[in-house]
Amino acid sequence: MIDASVFRTEPWLVREASLDLDVLAQSESVFALGNGHLGLRGNLDEGEPYGLPGTYLNGVYELRPLPYAEAGYGYPESGQTMINVTNGKVLRLLVDDEPFDVRYGTLHHHERVLDFRAGTLRRTVEWASPAGQVMRVTSVRLVSFTQRAVAAIEYEVEAVGDPARIVVQSELVANEPMPLPDNDPRVAAALMAPLVGEDHGTQRDSGATLVHRTGHSGLRVAAAMDHIVDGPERTDMFSESSPDIGRVTITSVLQPGQKLRVLKLLAYGWSHIRSRQALWDQVAAALTAAVHTGWDGLQAEQRQYLDTCWSRTDVELEGDPQMEHAARFGLFHVLQASARAERRAIPAKGLTGTGYDGHAFWDTETFVLPVLTSSRPEAARNALLWRHSILPAARERADALGHTGAAFPWRTIAGEECSGYWPAGTAAFHVNADIADAVLRYIDATEDTDFEAKEGLELLVETARLWRSLGHHDEHGHFRLPGMTGPDEYSALGDNNVYTNLMAQQNLRAAAELARRHAAEAGRLGVDEDERMAWQVAADAMYIPYDAELGVHPQAELFTTYRVWDFENTPPDRYPLFLHFPYFDLYRTQVVKQADLVLAMQLRNDAFTDEEKARNFAYYEALTVRDSSLSAITQAVLAAEVGHLDLAYDYLSEVAQMDLGDLHHNTRNGLHMASLAGVWTVIVAGFGGLRAHGGRLSFAPKVPDGISRLSFNLWYRQRNLCVTASAGQAIYDLRDGDPITIAHYGEPVEVTPNDPVKLPIPPLPTRPPPSQPPGRAPARRIPPGGEEARDS
Repeated sequence: MIDASVFRTEPWLVREASLDLDVLAQSESVFALGNGHLGLRGNLDEGEPYGLPGTYLNGVYELRPLPYAEAGYGYPESGQTMINVTNGKVLRLLVDDEPFDVRYGTLHHHERVLDFRAGTLRRTVEWASPAGQVMRVTSVRLVSFTQRAVAAIEYEVEAVGDPARIVVQSELVANEPMPLPDNDPRVAAALMAPLVGEDHGTQRDSGATLVHRTGHSGLRVAAAMDHIVDGPERTDMFSESSPDIGRVTITSVLQPGQKLRVLKLLAYGWSHIRSRQALWDQVAAALTAAVHTGWDGLQAEQRQYLDTCWSRTDVELEGDPQMEHAARFGLFHVLQASARAERRAIPAKGLTGTGYDGHAFWDTETFVLPVLTSSRPEAARNALLWRHSILPAARERADALGHTGAAFPWRTIAGEECSGYWPAGTAAFHVNADIADAVLRYIDATEDTDFEAKEGLELLVETARLWRSLGHHDEHGHFRLPGMTGPDEYSALGDNNVYTNLMAQQNLRAAAELARRHAAEAGRLGVDEDERMAWQVAADAMYIPYDAELGVHPQAELFTTYRVWDFENTPPDRYPLFLHFPYFDLYRTQVVKQADLVLAMQLRNDAFTDEEKARNFAYYEALTVRDSSLSAITQAVLAAEVGHLDLAYDYLSEVAQMDLGDLHHNTRNGLHMASLAGVWTVIVAGFGGLRAHGGRLSFAPKVPDGISRLSFNLWYRQRNLCVTASAGQAIYDLRDGDPITIAHYGEPVEVTPNDPVKLPIPPLPTRPPPSQPPGRAPARRIPPGGEEARDS
């Protein structure tokens, strides 16, 4: 776990005031930069030491074997792993022939600052070489939001005290040594040196280009660099290249107080179809544009882009600056994972590390896209267009499994299923309904009729066909979905998982409605009236289990009849359970890894009464151990809805600290995009009470003790709405767009531009606090004001 003192809380910055090599890999993830196309981990400029080297291009992967002890029909034969491509971050410094290395000499000062508004990573260092030469080094790094292929580094060296002979080696490096990804030697061999050199060369004395191809997936990657140097009169520069290294060497002598400034410009591109020469020319053109823009221009463009983003998404939490800071940190990284992805996936770890092999899961649609739909809808659209682009592979997968429609993969990069464990992979068919849910949310928020009639319709049609194929009508007419795995990975292959059935029901109904609304387009997809009505009938007859004796919904049929897990005799060091107990035991007991039925209540809140929500929440709270980073998000939202504000606040803190505090001990492999987005979700959907139904936004704001005022912005149907809540009052301020009718605690309210509406917040219902499994309650959130703030 990262000590809380490592990263200082400032409104718009993450500041690391000193270098701790013990958490270097974690800080590399925290300080990662990206734009959805290109990602740079926060490795030190000099390349060493490192925790995990990382330069990533969205969609660039290598194939690797998926070994099985026993083969089975329909098992995926190969996996896909995001690879570290050519590293252009490296700027090695030699001072009087001694390399600048933080492990040697004396490090007087070391600070790194991630700026959410500037979109930059700044590093300042004062270091004395073993011989006593003192140097100041400053670097500023950015990955451009406006010029998709471009990254830039301003690197400045200053001599302090004595003259110094300086050499800067700026490099492109392919096939860097990497930590072994797996104990299986076949996997390690496939990923050890994934790039095969195709071409290399230099441009004048200031640049170099490398072109590589992946050995098995057949993807071509190009990286290029150029430099602008400002230094003393006798400053020399020359370039050289080989298949895996491009290098520009800059030499100079600095007098005390003199500076050498190097602007390094980088451009990246990749393709599975374009020629070597075409990619070479592409990155050369991107570099030319970056040179034309210049460093000041790139920074100005970056700031302007982010100013626009923050005007739509910023959150304020008066009274708890740490949670406010965590929310902005999360929003910034979600933007970096998606802004320029442009029909590529949003991986579960973004482009911050190789955790989960760089795969995208259902997390994207369920946890990340709600944020983007309400702030950068074009990014949400692009993520859905990526799903549409892999429809051919999803149709093939459904056909291979003996079903109609499209079966989207549980985890993937390029569209093919990469999960080798089918009970928690292929059987988790709910991913298809999650995609449909994201489609509907996007259409509702944007009124994008072109997308609705084309890609949106086709996604809904193909997923509805899958559900109709997977289920059947029983002798009572109920439509049943047996053998499904829901979001909870401690339960598998259950009959009529409530979450899956409700989400499939929504999927079927929406497909039937859109096929009616766009009859001609649906006809071109082969939809006739009989098929459309079959979807409607299945949706209307969907079986939703209910345990009348307990007064709760079972997570899946018969779930409430299972033996409850022996929590009392499970010590803290045996969590997470899946690392210490066989799945066979987990699958046969009442224990929940992550919110499942509770997530159904959030996403299909129309299907439950208020009292059902309260009873269900209390029942599942006592069974949920949160061995998944996803769970606390949903538990916080529902805790707030049913009136347990203190508990929701505690869960908010857990979500916020997932990566900044390294709660699951895997931040070194990248940040959790769902948790980063989840901070916003807890604030907006939990404490703000946001729900969207049929073109209307509904709010039920409430503020926990410890926060005196919360405020958030939404972009909805070309309107920018700001919602502010304090202990007794909510304010709705329409800052841009036409008048809008919303609901405040169920009552319709019209909000017009520049005329804020102030409404009272009613008291919350009083309910007994729920209990968690022994030792699994969230840590109590104590805001900066101390215990008094929670008890006032």
